[in-house]
Amino acid sequence: MSRRRRKPLPKEPLLCAIETLSHDGRGIAREEGKTRFVDGALPGERVMAKMINTRSRFDELRAEEVLEASPERVRPPCDFADLCGGCSLQHMEPDAQIRFKENTLRDHFAHFGGIEPDRWIEPMRSPPLGYRRKARLGVRFVNKRDSVLVGFREKRNSFLADIDRCVVLDPRIGERIDDLRALIYRLDAYQHIAQVEVACGDDEAAMVFRNMMPLSPGDYAALLEFGKAHDLHIYLQPKGPETVHRIWPEERGEERLSYRLPAFDLTMKFHPMDFTQVNADINQRMVERALEWLDVQPGDRVLDLFCGLGNFTLPLARQAGQVVGVEGDEAMVVRGRENAELNGLDNVTFHGANLQGDFTRESWASEGFDRVLIDPPRSGAEEICEHLTAFGAKRIVYVSCNPATLARDAGVIVSKGYRLKQAGVMDMFPHTTHVESIALFERV
Repeated sequence: MSRRRRKPLPKEPLLCAIETLSHDGRGIAREEGKTRFVDGALPGERVMAKMINTRSRFDELRAEEVLEASPERVRPPCDFADLCGGCSLQHMEPDAQIRFKENTLRDHFAHFGGIEPDRWIEPMRSPPLGYRRKARLGVRFVNKRDSVLVGFREKRNSFLADIDRCVVLDPRIGERIDDLRALIYRLDAYQHIAQVEVACGDDEAAMVFRNMMPLSPGDYAALLEFGKAHDLHIYLQPKGPETVHRIWPEERGEERLSYRLPAFDLTMKFHPMDFTQVNADINQRMVERALEWLDVQPGDRVLDLFCGLGNFTLPLARQAGQVVGVEGDEAMVVRGRENAELNGLDNVTFHGANLQGDFTRESWASEGFDRVLIDPPRSGAEEICEHLTAFGAKRIVYVSCNPATLARDAGVIVSKGYRLKQAGVMDMFPHTTHVESIALFERV
């Protein structure tokens, strides 16, 4: 059987009148009943856009010329914004970005949960640049250019963007992309560094080099010198995650970075490969808001699900009688215990558990809870929410990185006898379409 040949894509740009934005930040236009998704376009604009893909129900295009600009359009703060896929909304004024994220959350509540909070709270805003403390940077040697690329993928393809700095990364990393490229180019293993994980604490920053072959003595020395010159902790990862180890600073001891939560007099230590929130400013205020909403009393028992290294758990322990943190990753359970000991807290326990089923019969759950905090992954916690209400907690705070699963799970919680009192967005990732949000439920 012969394959049907695809029609060649139009070479000339097409005129598109943008009506609205999709949830992934692309402009939406319509032509003869067919939807067009246009990268880099805003509602109310007329743009000339190049076709990059076509399917039976929709086309995908990229704006090349703006004929009529939206009042919300601004000049991107980054020179690589049109190319790099690390950000998708730099051409949109920051207040408009916030409104877009609020509307996304509202739409998901209406569509998936069919509910609305009693009160929408003011969005939590972040400084738009230099905020990102965690990232995975791709590395690739390009023969035709005889150069090394380091950074994020280009928009909607697998190629690495050719950048020499990143304005959204913490400056300790973002201002050193060019230096990092030059370093890798000089290594004997320049074609065998697959990626660089970066992580920043309050006082230290780290780079984890994924080296696909053993390093020569010269390469090892070059990485040490790079760490010394730029005041960076340097790690290698020769195989799986369990092989990550620090080579600079060379002194023995725990391989940890740290951040502080000053409102609770806490210092939180973490390994560079641990999950931590990328935006330190938003994280501090998010923790404060979550505890304010929970209204924890001195005698309360509080449950923190998907607790990680204790980002919410330990602040809760400053206010509650007893706190239980539960996490599916055993390494993070250990980290939580380390942080509790570091901060002198003895009214908190950490447990590893499968959080995909009924956990109400676990020994740590037998006494019930007065307050519950849940901060699940993008997939949400629908099954957990079916059992969560068995504890009879007066208040539940749900922190979400996916408005669709939050809305779905909110419907479950409300059906179990709770009311959605407040909800709103937190701008954890400025210049992206990522929507971080928080919701408060009270038992009826």
